[in-house]
Amino acid sequence: MLAFIQSSPLLLGTTLLLLDLIVWHLIPAQRHAWRIATRLTLFLLFSLVLVAAGMSPLQPAPWVADVARNLLATVLAIAWWLFGARTVTVVFGLLLVARGSHGGRLLQDVLGALIFIAAVVAAAGYVVQLPVKGLLATSGVMAIVIGLALQSTLADVFSGIVLNTTRPYQIGDAISIDGTEGKVLDIDWRATRLLTSSGSLAVIPNSVAAKARLLNHSRPADVHGVSISVVVPASVRPGKVFDALEKALRGTRAILSAPASKVAVKTSTLDSVEYEASGFIADMSGKNATRNQLFDLAHRHLEANGVLWNQDLTMPPRSRQREVLDEVRVFRALSDEERDTLSQHMTAVEYLADTTILEVGKQSEHVLIIGRGVVSAAVLEDGKRLEAGRMGPGEVLGIDGLVDEDDSLVEFRTLTSCLLYRIDKQRVKAYLQQHGDVQTALSKLQRVRRQGRESLLLHKPVSIRKGGFLSWLHK
Repeated sequence: MLAFIQSSPLLLGTTLLLLDLIVWHLIPAQRHAWRIATRLTLFLLFSLVLVAAGMSPLQPAPWVADVARNLLATVLAIAWWLFGARTVTVVFGLLLVARGSHGGRLLQDVLGALIFIAAVVAAAGYVVQLPVKGLLATSGVMAIVIGLALQSTLADVFSGIVLNTTRPYQIGDAISIDGTEGKVLDIDWRATRLLTSSGSLAVIPNSVAAKARLLNHSRPADVHGVSISVVVPASVRPGKVFDALEKALRGTRAILSAPASKVAVKTSTLDSVEYEASGFIADMSGKNATRNQLFDLAHRHLEANGVLWNQDLTMPPRSRQREVLDEVRVFRALSDEERDTLSQHMTAVEYLADTTILEVGKQSEHVLIIGRGVVSAAVLEDGKRLEAGRMGPGEVLGIDGLVDEDDSLVEFRTLTSCLLYRIDKQRVKAYLQQHGDVQTALSKLQRVRRQGRESLLLHKPVSIRKGGFLSWLHK
């Protein structure tokens, strides 16, 4: 066997190299351990072949008189250095890619390049006996010339290494770099690519991204900020605006209770004041929908507090009851005269925060329209209250018993101090007989609410029972 190895080192060495390439492609990429073990085994066998044949990668080929054999030995020694560099690169790559980030792959490329350069220099010095010092000096001068010519490109490359090492953002994160906002698609040697909200591709050099003001909207993963800005006339008392915007933030379940939301003055002039309402949501994908909902709620609550933007002074002033009635969709089929008459029979009633307006299993003697404040609608299951939604100005409750004789299946409770307008149900029933559209709208509203209740009960959140250390051991 030893004689065969000594007589055919080139054949065996070439066979092992080809076997390494074939096995590497046959083993699935997910089986990292098998790949590494196979490569290390073949590299050790390749080293044994060289030693058994009387060759050393640290010395030039010993058969100076035999030119062909000496050349083959030199080729195999150089191949050993390259094979070793490839093996070491793969091992380091496994450790870096295990981090599960794009930065690990980029560092693998950088280390791989450095390892191969070192292997080439070592092969040139040990095997070929080239003057490495002179070669390094010459390459150093060339590196300086090339570096001066490619300053901006090298700045992007090293900035990319820093970004992938420190990882201020990753692929898939929603970030903002100097005002350019988008989702990270790729981070390569030169630039970071973002997909903007308009569907455009933004290419930002890594050197710019490393120096710019950067906001990562995807971190932390479970809390994301959302804010809206509202400009109102300076003549409006700030307390009205604060109250309206705080109720707008309470009016949506998407806003988390912790961290706490806040309302503050952003800028002010002699003519107008800009207010900012900000809070936090749990899901980044719902940011746009939450902002749109906040704008709608802010408009409604500001109007409920008497803040009007485009008031027509040529029109006669109308009562707040009449304005709220225009916001109720189920009554839009009524004529202006009928709504004027109905608004005159609306009675204002104030409720403190955390007050039950209507309980489950009961009927209200009045139809209630929210004029100001936030009302929580919830269903009861096993004695627990499951919130189904939140209601604001212009929304109606207490419609049970109008189109059928069913009692209320939902509990309505105030989240903030509220002002509600009562309308006697008998008066509303008179309009139902005259306007089929009103009855159709009420039936549709009641059906939608019942479907929402059934869906909530069907997908109710699972309560997690907390236990101590002994409970965990028992499981």
